[in-house]
Amino acid sequence: MTDSSDLGPVPPGGRTRGVIARHVAILVTLLAAWEIACRMGWLDPLFFPYPSAILVGFWRLYVTQGNIWPHLGLTMAEVLAGFLAGSALGIALAVCVGLIDRLRRYLKPYVIVLEATPRIAIGPVIIAAFGFGWTSKTAIVMLVCFFAPFVNTLNGMVGVEPEKVSMFRSMGASKLQTFRKLMLPSALPEISAGLRLAMASALGGALVAEFIASNAGLGVLITQYTGTLNMSSAFVCVLTLSALGYFIFRSMEELDRILVFWTDRDRTARVSRRRLASWRARMGDDA
Repeated sequence: MTDSSDLGPVPPGGRTRGVIARHVAILVTLLAAWEIACRMGWLDPLFFPYPSAILVGFWRLYVTQGNIWPHLGLTMAEVLAGFLAGSALGIALAVCVGLIDRLRRYLKPYVIVLEATPRIAIGPVIIAAFGFGWTSKTAIVMLVCFFAPFVNTLNGMVGVEPEKVSMFRSMGASKLQTFRKLMLPSALPEISAGLRLAMASALGGALVAEFIASNAGLGVLITQYTGTLNMSSAFVCVLTLSALGYFIFRSMEELDRILVFWTDRDRTARVSRRRLASWRARMGDDA
C-alpha cells in the first residue's frame, strides 16, 4: 500500500479547492440547521426568518424590485469618500507631527482627546453644523477614519532606530531625504495596518451616520425593515454589509501585500528576481 507521504506535495490549487469545499460544506450545514430549527418551531420565524425566505429576499431586493442598489451605492460612496479624506488627513498630519518635534508636543494631546470623545456624541453636533445631507455623513466617516492612520503613521515614524537616523545625518542626508529613504519605508507596515483599521471602521461610521439622520443608505433600509418586522429583507441588508466588510478587508490585505512586499517572503523573492532580471537586461543594453 502506498503511503500518502510518497505522493509528493499537494499542489496549491488542490489545497485551495479543498479549503473552499470545507467552507461551503460548513455553510450549507449551518443553513440547513437554521432552516430545520425554524420549521420545527425552535426559532421564531418572526425574528429569525427562514434561510429560504432570505434567499427570496435577495432575489427581490437585487433583481425584481432592485431598490437596494441606490442605497448600497450611497453607503459605499460615503465609505470611500470618508475613508480617503480621513486617511489622507491623518497620514499628512502624522508626517508633519513626526518631522517637527515642537508640533508633536503641542498637537498630539488634542488629537488623543478628539479620539477619546465618543462618535455617537459628536455625530449630532456635526449634523447640526453641516445639515442632514452628504457632507455631514462623510464628515462622520472621515472622523472615524482619521485616528488609526494618524497614530500608526506617527508610531512608525518616531519608532525608527536612532542609530539609522544618525547614520543618514552623518552621510549628509537632508531631512527630506531621511524621510523618503528611511522613515517612510520603515513606517509603511504601520501605515498599512492603520489603513486597514480605518477601512474596517469606515463602514460602521457610515451606518452610525445613517442611523442618526438620513433618508437613504443601507442603515436606513435596515431601520425601515426592522420597524415593519420585515426581517428577511433586514437580513438581506445585514448580510450585504457583512459581504462588503469581508471584501473590503481582503482588498486591504491584498493592497498591504503589494505595497509592503518585504513582509512576505515569497513575494520578496519574486520582486527580487524581477528586479534582478530588469537590472541584468539594462546592463546588457548598456554594454
